[in-house]
Amino acid sequence: MEMNEISWLVLTVLIIGLAIQFWLATRHINYIRAHEDKVPEAFADKIPLDAHQKAASYTIAKTHLGMANTMLSAGVLVIWTFAGGLEILDQLWRSAEWGSLYTGTALLLTFMLIGMLIDLPLSLYSTFVLEEEYGFNKMTGKIFILDMIKGIALAFAIGTPLIMLILWLMEQSGSLWWFYVWAVWMGFSLLMMWAYPKFIAPLFNKFQPLEDEELKNRITALLNKCGFSSNGIFIMDGSTRSGHGNAYFTGFGANKRIVFFDTLIKSLSIDETEAVLAHELGHFKRNHIKKTIALMAVMSLAGLAILGWLIDQPAFYAGLGVNTPSTYMGLLLFMLVIPLFTFFISPLFSAFSRKNEFEADDYAKQQSNASDLVSALVKMYEENASTLTPDPLHSAFYDSHPPAPVRIARLQGA
Repeated sequence: MEMNEISWLVLTVLIIGLAIQFWLATRHINYIRAHEDKVPEAFADKIPLDAHQKAASYTIAKTHLGMANTMLSAGVLVIWTFAGGLEILDQLWRSAEWGSLYTGTALLLTFMLIGMLIDLPLSLYSTFVLEEEYGFNKMTGKIFILDMIKGIALAFAIGTPLIMLILWLMEQSGSLWWFYVWAVWMGFSLLMMWAYPKFIAPLFNKFQPLEDEELKNRITALLNKCGFSSNGIFIMDGSTRSGHGNAYFTGFGANKRIVFFDTLIKSLSIDETEAVLAHELGHFKRNHIKKTIALMAVMSLAGLAILGWLIDQPAFYAGLGVNTPSTYMGLLLFMLVIPLFTFFISPLFSAFSRKNEFEADDYAKQQSNASDLVSALVKMYEENASTLTPDPLHSAFYDSHPPAPVRIARLQGA
């Protein structure tokens, strides 16, 4: 293919992004190694040295795996675009002479399936080697395969009509197609938020109503105090797949659910569980969900508006290895290259997320005992092997939650 200004722009951004990611990863690894021989003073009487060193080793291993995944993604991007992979795939489907709507749908679904297969080796390694080595994997080969089959079936069942609708709008709704696609995308996103807890999540995990009466009464009292109505309090069988613990609330409107991993319930006291829930409720009371949806809406609208201009530029296709412009290929190329550019603003989203976490902690302090939240977080850091000493710059760039020492100090009023 002949390189043009689009080719050089994408290659330049790709190389700079890779350089930054590897520099940050190297900093992160070196910083953790430099602090792995001593538990931070704030945690010295709470977390033993061997647990601190396990967290350091685990985080370094995950960082190395992340670097491998970054290189794999970059290589796949180059093969799809500059090496002509998408052009070959496009011509194969065009030979069926199905028309642009069905050809585009088939190509996008094929691309999605190939992507899943490419990611499979690293997913297997992460689950059955890395997570197994550190004692977190509880998944059997049977569960892994069944989850994969269900995931693919679900992706195709939901993705096929959505792709067809989007491609039809792109071809039939005139120059403002990008606005109509945005409206459909936002409607679909809200529908999935509503449907996920009741119809999708149960395909992969079992959810049982909370049976501990004392804990249930404490949680109900907290919910009433906070003015939060939900569709139930559920325990998820997270232990069938992983030793990691967590808690969250999910859903939208009247279909909201509060979910605790069974691993978390087993490790926390009633007071600590109440404090963790108060934190999760803080996200609701401080309107973090609504703010996140609004941010997503603005970003997706801006992205689709840019695509609305790019899709009519022949240089966009030629510069990325595609000889025959089409609406579906314009959409696919945009989906491939846009993450290269949004990477540079990811620290802003990380900062936004950390601000939300601080606000949720502040709310939890008002509704429960801060010391209970601190002790719960310390247990979760230890049990999940979360490092207490991340590189500050790496953390600022990537982390959605504040570093452990900063978060604990803030909760303790330091």
